[in-house]
Amino acid sequence: MRLLCTNDDGILAHGLDCLIRAAEPLGEVTVVAPDREQSATSHSLTLHHPLRPVRLAERRWQVDGTPTDCAMLAIEALMPERPDFVLSGINHGHNMGEDVLYSGTVAAAMEGLSLGVPAIALSFAGGDLRADITLLDQLVEPLTDLLGHLMSLQMPKGTLLNINLPPRRGNDVGGVRLTRLGRPASSNA
Repeated sequence: MRLLCTNDDGILAHGLDCLIRAAEPLGEVTVVAPDREQSATSHSLTLHHPLRPVRLAERRWQVDGTPTDCAMLAIEALMPERPDFVLSGINHGHNMGEDVLYSGTVAAAMEGLSLGVPAIALSFAGGDLRADITLLDQLVEPLTDLLGHLMSLQMPKGTLLNINLPPRRGNDVGGVRLTRLGRPASSNA
């Protein structure tokens, strides 16, 4: 299985590293991610300068563009064959409700989906970066199992999964719940 891993937190983000480690047992992983933080860029594209992908290693690239640019460039130009899945994340911070409208993490997955590739966006609902690094490391193995299971399902065409991982150790996660995208209870307006 060919897997594209990308994100919006940048090529050096710990969440991306954890996603790569979770995906590697499942297939051939190609990484194409922004060269810097690109959070809250939504589904924006770079229009006013040419994108410059820099090859860091075999099947590993950084791009001076948005997460959407990364997904499109990977699928249309950098990967010799189309991926079987786009995996975007692991975002530091949740992506729930209206957050998904602004999320570069979700947008990269949506771009994969718009190009005909099934996609999963992953976010981590933590708050303390140091503690979150330890918890994310402990979620790698259970995440491999979850991703393997989800990829084996025949999801309806056009389905994007948006997974929010809880701030718990891997063996303390109580299971998976499938829900619809919610709306906030109140507005800050």
